[in-house]
Amino acid sequence: MRVKDGEQSTMEEGVPADAVGRRIVCDGERATVRFVGTVPPTKGVWLGVEWDNPDRGKHDGCHEGVRYFTCGHATGGSFVRPKKASFGVDYVTALKLRYEKERENLDITLGNQTVEYVFQKLSNKQRAENLREVALRHCEVWGATPGDEIKKTTPDVELLDLSHNLLSSWEALAAITEQLKELTTLHLGYNRLTVPSDPSTLTHAFANLRVLALPSCGLTWPEVLQCARMWPQLEELYLKDNNITELQRPVGVLQSLTCLDFTNNPIASETLSEIGALPGLKTLVLLNIGLSVLEFNDVPPGSKTAMFPALQKLTLSENKISEWRVLNELEKLACLEQLSVLRNPLMEGERNLETAKQLAIAQRWTTPHTQPLKGRGIFPAERRGAERDYLKMFGKQWLESGGHWDPEKNHPSAAFITEHPRYLALIQKHGAPDEGELVTKKPFALKNQLLNLMFTFPDDADRKPIQKKLPCSMEVQKVKGLLHRLLKLPGVDLRLSYTGARMEGAEVEMENDLKELQFYSIEDGDSVLVRWS
Repeated sequence: MRVKDGEQSTMEEGVPADAVGRRIVCDGERATVRFVGTVPPTKGVWLGVEWDNPDRGKHDGCHEGVRYFTCGHATGGSFVRPKKASFGVDYVTALKLRYEKERENLDITLGNQTVEYVFQKLSNKQRAENLREVALRHCEVWGATPGDEIKKTTPDVELLDLSHNLLSSWEALAAITEQLKELTTLHLGYNRLTVPSDPSTLTHAFANLRVLALPSCGLTWPEVLQCARMWPQLEELYLKDNNITELQRPVGVLQSLTCLDFTNNPIASETLSEIGALPGLKTLVLLNIGLSVLEFNDVPPGSKTAMFPALQKLTLSENKISEWRVLNELEKLACLEQLSVLRNPLMEGERNLETAKQLAIAQRWTTPHTQPLKGRGIFPAERRGAERDYLKMFGKQWLESGGHWDPEKNHPSAAFITEHPRYLALIQKHGAPDEGELVTKKPFALKNQLLNLMFTFPDDADRKPIQKKLPCSMEVQKVKGLLHRLLKLPGVDLRLSYTGARMEGAEVEMENDLKELQFYSIEDGDSVLVRWS
């Protein structure tokens, strides 16, 4: 909205003719101009703005009973004098200002990964036209420089960071990027870009774009889909901290995506299936989206879903997952190899992280290279121990539901099979747990007795002994898991035995991975001999 009798004075105040809809910065806060004109009974020109941070405002655009503009938040708007606002600078001006500064190290974030880029003042031998990576964060860039000055100044740019600037539309951005023919990676976080009426007319400006980061841009999923027509070759899309609540199926767009990040968006879990048909999606980040349930109802337990046909890496950390059946559903994904489920109630409810990890390995992961909680593979001995531990842990439930040691009488209930879909397969692999092993253990506590043990390596003279304090209730298979990490010996089966001063050189083999250390009468000060082939 523009007040007609204020037009002449706006020119005198230095307000651009196209000010409404433009972005400004005032006292370090960013806003969008919604109104230019007078506000009686005061004199002079005011800018009516909608702040990115609604706590910065005072009203919703209605002042003294008069509606001057509208805001999305009840306290998102206020009036500021033009002299206090900056409408920013063009791309080339910002470039010159930035690279006249001394050397800077900038951390650029893609999803959960931070990469450090180093930008510095250009020397006489370095010219702007040779730059391949340009960072103009917080430089108040509002749009392009007239003519083809951008193309002449930085023709070879491949990575461009325009985060925290004053870009107000995709058209203004396209006027910059259409001159950067080599551009493949673009960071636009903390801008507010209006969606173009016909995005397909801007496709030429993003023809080679492969990676796009749009954190905190106030976007909804329908707006993303509408804009996606501009990005025909996009492979990675980062949408952290937006306004995405429900997903709709991408039709004719985003079909080349391999990575999609929805971190900190409150997405309705029942709509996740709408993106399940993306053919090449390999990485999906659903960090802190409020997820508690995940279901693939197109197939029964034991079958593979047609959804997410290429998905290999899934992040579900910091959600509300409290039941193992959610992880059981992941068994239906055909290609899944790596899962992160840290900081969920499911993990917190277990005795400790190590126990939770063992359950995750046993319940879900079936291939040698899966990575359930951390960035490393699962060793065969660790998997075998975890699966046996799982059989023992839920053995009572198995028996109570109709399970039996006699294969002909082993008919657990459908409810048990739904909750533990791999249990019968694990019995066939390892055998049913002994009746004496079906005892509920006491939770791990620091008061449990600690054993001071010395680990030695008789077949490897170059390895120094390792001293550790371990609870006597720790199982052998968990000791082996600890040793795998300490020794960095992937894919080997460890054999443990122990000896002590009282034993006159004799050794006792610890051959049952499910037994606790105290089962073998090991004592404080004994030595554990570690061998492998």
